[in-house]
Amino acid sequence: MVYRQAKPVDLLLVEDNPADVHLVEEALGGKLPDLNLHHVEDGEAALAFLRRQGEFAEKPRPDIVLLDLNLPRLDGHEVLAQMKGDDDLHRIPVVILTVSSDRDDIQRTYDLHANSFITKPSDPGSFSETLNKTMTFWLKASHLPGR
Repeated sequence: MVYRQAKPVDLLLVEDNPADVHLVEEALGGKLPDLNLHHVEDGEAALAFLRRQGEFAEKPRPDIVLLDLNLPRLDGHEVLAQMKGDDDLHRIPVVILTVSSDRDDIQRTYDLHANSFITKPSDPGSFSETLNKTMTFWLKASHLPGR
């Protein structure tokens, strides 16, 4: 039996590369209709969005986060550390989506309690397939916290 979310899922994409943002939008657009995609370009904006501060005060709390590691203003490791150290945010699943396949990056993110680590495939078709499989797991097969 496939689990379906009762309401659309809010996904926060934290990515500073416009080409990668476009790839994510293309990969997920229309294929997962129960998904609201939100986007910020740096780590400080990610934390403000998650905490609903400033310009993000009226935004929904994300159900899941796709997080790049190489971000301006505050890197993905620090965003992850702050999320997992915050009683209001620590249950939100975080999927690391980055170009890195460095063993230290992988180990460090899991030490910080990331829920998954995915190295971005360089081929757009593979990128789309990988992202769709990942999001199908999180949105269709898993029970997200707080839902």
